[in-house]
Amino acid sequence: MAWHCTGATNNELIENLSREGLIKNEKVKKAMMAVDRAHYAPSRPYSDSPQPIGHGATISAPHMHGHACEYLINHLKPGSRVLDIGSGSGYLTHVIAKLVVDSPSRNGTNGQVIGVDHIQELVDLARNNMNKSEDGRELLETGVVKFIKADGRRGWPEGAPYDAIHVGAAAQELHPLLVEQLRAPGRMFIPVNAEGSMTSAFGGGQYIWVVDKKEDGSIQKDKVFQVSYVPLTDAPK
Repeated sequence: MAWHCTGATNNELIENLSREGLIKNEKVKKAMMAVDRAHYAPSRPYSDSPQPIGHGATISAPHMHGHACEYLINHLKPGSRVLDIGSGSGYLTHVIAKLVVDSPSRNGTNGQVIGVDHIQELVDLARNNMNKSEDGRELLETGVVKFIKADGRRGWPEGAPYDAIHVGAAAQELHPLLVEQLRAPGRMFIPVNAEGSMTSAFGGGQYIWVVDKKEDGSIQKDKVFQVSYVPLTDAPK
């Protein structure tokens, strides 16, 4: 549907995604309207397609960012703590931040979003991108958004537990350390290679898994749709 949704401006892109039913939740729509993709995508920012951002990483198509937020939305509330693994350009980290604050001010009920990437240049890129807008600068200055260089497969236990975890690269398995870092209740959105031990019964390709940790600590896993992501792996040598 990319040819239907591409716009000339950020607002036009998001309105087109909404019209096509690719964004359904009004809170998600409002958050995506508030974050200009031109600050994060190096070319064709208002195209509904993934784009390379260097270092073997990409910024996902905006409809995928919308899907991720909508699957996590019940856990993205003012005051929520969120881990964004494979934060890359910083775009989705910024969008999620708009969902976990009452207002972008020092007096709001603020949650926190921690963006993790294993490549220092991408950590720096995300910070630089957020600094392109007044809103982004304030979210960084107030600590609502924090970017860290770390191995995303291990999460970031120092900030746990998290109400929501988003993983923006395809894992080889459903890493137990990430599940451990979820709050009860909490939810994770993660692409997993079907060749991995958790999903070998489903054949090849990658699938989004939605993982819920219930209030009693029990785990429910649902495979929801097929995708294509760059791998969650070691930094390039």
